[in-house]
Amino acid sequence: MATHRFHIARIAAAAWCCVSATLALAQGSAPTVTITGRAMGGNPASVAGFGDTPLNRLPMQASVYGLQQLADSGVQSIAGLTVLDASVGDAYNAEGYWSIVSVRGYTLDNRFNFRRDGLPINAETAIALDNKERVEVLKGISGMQAGTSAPGGVVNLVTKRANSTVRHVRLEARQSGSLLAAVDIGERLTPDGRFGLRLNAAAERLDPRVRNTKGERWMFALAGDAQLTPDTLLQTEVESSHQRQPSGAGYSMLGDSVPSARSIDPRRNLNDQPWRQPVVLDGQTLSLRLQQRISEHWSFSAHAMQQRLNSDDGTAFPYGVYDPATYDCPDWCDRFAPDGSFTYWEYVSNNERRTSRALQLAVQGKASTGSVTHELELGVLITRYDGRFEDQIFDIAGTGQIDGSLSTGPSFGGLDANTNRDERSTELFARDTVRLASGWQLWAGVRHTRLQRDSARTSPAADGLRATSYDQSFSAPWLGLSHELAPRTIAYASWGQGLESDVAPNRARYTNRGQPLPALKSRQFEAGVKHEGDEFEAGIAYFDIDRPQAVDVGDCGAADTCTRLIDGSAWHRGLEANATLRQAQWTWQASAMWLHAERRGAAVQADANGRRPVNVPQATLRLGTEYRVGALPGLALQARLAAEGNRIVLPYGPEVRIPGWSRIDLGARWRQTVGAQTWVWRVGVNNATDRRAWKESPYQFGHAYLYPLTPRTWRASLQLGF
Repeated sequence: MATHRFHIARIAAAAWCCVSATLALAQGSAPTVTITGRAMGGNPASVAGFGDTPLNRLPMQASVYGLQQLADSGVQSIAGLTVLDASVGDAYNAEGYWSIVSVRGYTLDNRFNFRRDGLPINAETAIALDNKERVEVLKGISGMQAGTSAPGGVVNLVTKRANSTVRHVRLEARQSGSLLAAVDIGERLTPDGRFGLRLNAAAERLDPRVRNTKGERWMFALAGDAQLTPDTLLQTEVESSHQRQPSGAGYSMLGDSVPSARSIDPRRNLNDQPWRQPVVLDGQTLSLRLQQRISEHWSFSAHAMQQRLNSDDGTAFPYGVYDPATYDCPDWCDRFAPDGSFTYWEYVSNNERRTSRALQLAVQGKASTGSVTHELELGVLITRYDGRFEDQIFDIAGTGQIDGSLSTGPSFGGLDANTNRDERSTELFARDTVRLASGWQLWAGVRHTRLQRDSARTSPAADGLRATSYDQSFSAPWLGLSHELAPRTIAYASWGQGLESDVAPNRARYTNRGQPLPALKSRQFEAGVKHEGDEFEAGIAYFDIDRPQAVDVGDCGAADTCTRLIDGSAWHRGLEANATLRQAQWTWQASAMWLHAERRGAAVQADANGRRPVNVPQATLRLGTEYRVGALPGLALQARLAAEGNRIVLPYGPEVRIPGWSRIDLGARWRQTVGAQTWVWRVGVNNATDRRAWKESPYQFGHAYLYPLTPRTWRASLQLGF
């Protein structure tokens, strides 16, 4: 605890130094910097890469979720976005662990698909939303926004800034015993409004519905800005966070069958063994951004960020049915036995250290070639990542039972080597928006990436494997065309590429261990229509994404029996639709996705062609409504429906599925004004009918897992503005 207090003091001191230096540099007067938001489709989404261009005019699909929508829905993590957007799905979301989500059926890579104020961060941690102004989700190929990333989309977190006076205190309680206290204070510090600070702090006792996952978390963040001159804006931001909580373990198949979700207790935690360890996630982030106007039409920006993550990862891990003496698995290697028994493995990986650094330099402006106007951005992004780990424990402990009735002792604690990683990346990018005649716009961009990746085993003498190193260079283009069909209605089409870099694991069982694969170049075509009106807005899009598939071929059970290679692709195509209707006292929102995903073009694993991937529903639906009660001003009643189709459980057995499900959430918000104070009361219940179902079926770490819907959960909060 003393160490954590030291981190808070150090971070706070660093932030104060940055702000103090900014104040000392400022001279003269300057106008106040004010950022105003647009409603719904008019929101800008910085994750898209086209500055303040409203969403309804961009030739791509993206969603923006602000503070009120997140609070009304009870969203506390990135995983919570799955209840708001039909395109965002669960992809191994365990209680007490970091969020893992999919977009358009592709699982996002927590190392490469997440941004903070536009700069890349590592999301292998618990991300606090207390100091975030909004969460942006870009859907589709992200090659123009990211050098390497999984297809599907990018999530960007926008931090709160002191754009106006804010004084909020929030108290919240959740079933079964979680308690949160948070403060949000923002202020322009001088009469001329040149300087501002925004403080966010939160502390929470964690006691979720899953039993024996009690923990705690806290977060402290400070953001400052200074208008040094009328043309120069300096912003700084610092955040420190901590979470300590045992994680929840997933269920699995029983032999060849999927157990009924009604036959299990969704509150039971199979990780509840006497020797299990909590997951501890600590993070510190520091950023500095300079924005300089060069002329009437051109500006320059420099943005630097450093993120340091420290974690201890430990669990009692259910995994297959193995012989503890020989480690042989005769029957049920990737699931539980028919009688509900399984093997407990002890997993401990302490003192994991991940450090990410990023620097982006860019110029933005307007230029003309004849009668054609260009809105340009040119820049470079330099990133550095270092991952330092210690030898880990992953060893058989004993036997468990699906009803949680068996208790076993820990493993003998044999250590296994881990892998240290380094990555260096330089990305050059260019974007251009060309305004043509008669309502046409051309959008174009390209990103050239040069990366170098190195890895080394933490105990090289243990397995004799040498360090690996490789470098690659590639370019990802993107092109879009939009046409204004009518005022505030556009049709568009776009095409782009995205890139991933893969390497055969540096393990003895691989024949090509440590060798890089050719760059995995995904491509996407998308076409759609968008409309924004005062009362009604809607959009529909067709997308077609093809991603090369890296697979392991061979027995993979002994040395030199496995080869990693590219074999065919994962092809996802479908329709997305969203609509919002505001009429009198009612607001209606709908989001839906139909997805046809399949493997194709495989030669080595030809029997996989035509199969739908695991944990990906074919259809998803999200509906929401809000009714503002005229008889009691300030009161709004809310309801939300989430529904999904079935999901495949096994990558080689498409006949095994979990059924589709639906869930209803209810809530109410009451805003009161008492003198100079504003009181916002919220109450809600998730899964109001206490529906029992399997919500997802991730095939993770070579094992089939099943996670149940969280049972009915009540929540209540009070936000006081003063």
